[in-house]
Amino acid sequence: MTEETIREQIETQLRTVFDPEIPVNIMELGLVYAVKIKENFNVNIDMTLTAPGCPVAGDIIREVEEKVRNVEGVTDVHVHLTFDPPWTKEMMSEEAKLELGFL
Repeated sequence: MTEETIREQIETQLRTVFDPEIPVNIMELGLVYAVKIKENFNVNIDMTLTAPGCPVAGDIIREVEEKVRNVEGVTDVHVHLTFDPPWTKEMMSEEAKLELGFL
């Protein structure tokens, strides 16, 4: 397994995690700020939520950890939740903006 292969598989898994209030995956929403693959394929993910008071924050984080941990080769996963910078609609992909009617 190469770091590039693992990164692709991680990103594929992250595209299956959806914000329950918005029918778009967290990658297209721009909620994932960074995926860092460290020594021994320990993965650190910096991400945010659409709102600091998101009632399903714990569920989303657990789903991210679970799905990334299931990627072959990944030894551990740490999700760092941050609100700096705060999420805005401008962080969404063009596809997500189109799907949600923001274009």
